[in-house]
Amino acid sequence: MRIVVGNIMAIYRRELQGYFASPLAYAIAGAFWFLSGLFFVLIVQGALMQSSMLDMQRQQMGANAVPPFDVPSIVLEQFLGVISFIMLVILPMLTMGLYSEERKQGTLELLATSPITNWAVALGKLLGVLTFFVTLLLPVLMYEAIVLTGAEPPFPGTVFWVGHLGLLLLAAGVLSLGMFISSLTASTILAAILTFVLVFFLWVLDAIGRNLSGPIAEVFGHLSLLRHFDNFSQGILETSALVLFASYIFLGIFLTAQSIEALRYQRS
Repeated sequence: MRIVVGNIMAIYRRELQGYFASPLAYAIAGAFWFLSGLFFVLIVQGALMQSSMLDMQRQQMGANAVPPFDVPSIVLEQFLGVISFIMLVILPMLTMGLYSEERKQGTLELLATSPITNWAVALGKLLGVLTFFVTLLLPVLMYEAIVLTGAEPPFPGTVFWVGHLGLLLLAAGVLSLGMFISSLTASTILAAILTFVLVFFLWVLDAIGRNLSGPIAEVFGHLSLLRHFDNFSQGILETSALVLFASYIFLGIFLTAQSIEALRYQRS
């Protein structure tokens, strides 16, 4: 067990060092921080303007005539929704080289025939790219927390953390599936495009299911990333959503290990 953990950590450190030494990773980080900061400012300004308009209506029509408007909840829900859409583009770019680059450089065969198990390699790579993504999220978390802690009455911390737990699980699921697709091709661009298409399909399954009926509609809705993430962004923690995201993460690692195992078998 200690050897397996050591192998996972060795792969993890190798991947993480690769990200922090990559100019592309810094370009992705810069784009992510710029877009997330821009949309956060726009969402906060929009929510404050709408709140002011509703306050004026209450003064003219009476407090009971206008529904309450929870600015912190609206800001958090809308912002997490925007971040999740940005992730649809950012995350495939982070996973596209996980295995594709190894294929291109000819090091994948060495990795596939090494004593390290395919599961350990896949898990180490996933932890590496997930840690890099968490690093991208830290500044975003800070300015969100600064703004929301100024809310009166105080904004419940559980809603904040449940929403970001959903964001983390969503990222882990997408990264895991993207890692599997990266293991299938030597083209990083193709890996990014296929990952985006797959994730976008899983994203809109709920909308497709609404146009259907019967058990198929229920299955589509249950498999949809968007439906379950929406619950997290509203502070709703459901066991079924945890199971779904854990299933996507496990599925990506499993398929990646099997993909590399097939390569090992071809080379033997």
